[in-house]
Amino acid sequence: MTPGTPATLKARSADAAAGLKNLQQLIQLRWIAVVGQIFTIEVAHYGLQLPLPLREMLMVVGCLALYNVTSLLRWRTGRGVRNVELFLALLVDVAVLTVQLYLSGGTGNPFALLFLLQIALGAALLRSGYIWAMVCITALCLALLAHYRVPLQLSPDFSRGLASPYVLGLLVCFMLNAALVVIFISRINHNLRERDARLAAARQRAAEQQHVLRMGLLASGAAHELGTPLSTMAVILGDWRRDPALADNAALQQDVAEMQVQLQRCKTIVSGILLSAGEARAEASAQTTVRQFLDALAREWRATRAVDRFDYDNRFGQDGPMVSDVTLQQMVFNVLDNARDASPHWVGLVAEREQDMLRIAISDDGPGFAPTMLARLGAPYQSSKGQPGGGLGLFLSLNVARTLGGSVHAENLPGGGARVTITLPLAAIALDTGHETF
Repeated sequence: MTPGTPATLKARSADAAAGLKNLQQLIQLRWIAVVGQIFTIEVAHYGLQLPLPLREMLMVVGCLALYNVTSLLRWRTGRGVRNVELFLALLVDVAVLTVQLYLSGGTGNPFALLFLLQIALGAALLRSGYIWAMVCITALCLALLAHYRVPLQLSPDFSRGLASPYVLGLLVCFMLNAALVVIFISRINHNLRERDARLAAARQRAAEQQHVLRMGLLASGAAHELGTPLSTMAVILGDWRRDPALADNAALQQDVAEMQVQLQRCKTIVSGILLSAGEARAEASAQTTVRQFLDALAREWRATRAVDRFDYDNRFGQDGPMVSDVTLQQMVFNVLDNARDASPHWVGLVAEREQDMLRIAISDDGPGFAPTMLARLGAPYQSSKGQPGGGLGLFLSLNVARTLGGSVHAENLPGGGARVTITLPLAAIALDTGHETF
């Protein structure tokens, strides 16, 4: 992926979204820390009668709450959160915990084990360099607390078991660590899995775009090579049709006319593949209306394809001007051709308007899509026909729809058969007349 490509932008967006969600988890955890510290300080001071510097410790809690409000405002901006921001946020939490432990006995405080929670969060959120930095910083803080601290009158007294305030504090600290690790690490891992899924989709899209680019180069070469012989054949057929010596042969004239139709179809297919591979709106553009475009498309497909029954229903409603070209027509033709191959006896096309979108639904009564094909809809060479090079029609249609800001959706119908729905924004095909047309 190269900088600035849609796939690269999606990958960056995935990282940014995961960073925002992880920042939200830290904010929630910090509110729990604020409430927990206030509760613990009050219980230790008034319940266990331990002398603590209440004013200083509550001031530290207030600073933590103020920082969390700032973090909340930062989160609401919706801008991406980088790894270094999460690292700095965790350092603030480590600093607050260090100050609180300094004011309440240092390493003699059973809640010194909360440093492990900061390391666990860092391991889940940060890259390896930041993780080891977090380990070193927390170890340094713990070492400093062993020498510098405000003494706390709390004896370990392990012989008393749970009756010992120190042992009880260890148990509470362990349960708190365990609960928060399970809850928040699970949520963070869920966010990371979502990010990885979005990154995988972005990489897949990048691979498809590279495939489209290669097809575009191949189609350009094919169009260049085929253009001259097709034009030569068109001239020869035109001469034959005007030749007085052949004018009286009705059967031959009919064959020449049919050859001209098929030759024009070959030229249209070559142009359509070229455009579908990367040039979405470039050739044979014409001013028309949506209803006229759909009606003409249905008539031409019915006239040039062999199908027992073709049901066409135009429900678009209020008409509006648009620009049609070979690409739009070929995109729909590709899907119609696939439906005819799967169901030679019947193909249905329904066109309708949904707010600011054009919706074209193409149905058949064939065997439907295999689950693997539905899972990889639009991937190149995914075909049920068993033919070499098959599966490109739906792939090209999907990429043209994406280029225009639309989508292609496929599904199997409950009663049998399948339906492919093409959705295009009317703004992408509307004729710009200087005022609203739809």
